[in-house]
Amino acid sequence: MQITLKLFATFRNGRFKAAEEEFPVGTDCRTIVLGLKLTEEEIGIVLVNGRHGTLDSILQDGDTLSLFPLVGGG
Repeated sequence: MQITLKLFATFRNGRFKAAEEEFPVGTDCRTIVLGLKLTEEEIGIVLVNGRHGTLDSILQDGDTLSLFPLVGGG
């Protein structure tokens, strides 16, 4: 299945802004995150097709997965 991946903020460093990639049917968000060499602790927001998702969300063909890092500050 084809998934559009969008990375934001520091996740783009040394990676990409957006990419279309092929994954096996039934792939969850966690598998993609780990494949990008990110840790679960780094993930702030997961969006699937613009709606809040979780690392356990199962993706469907044509979905867009957007990943945002945790934001610190004060």
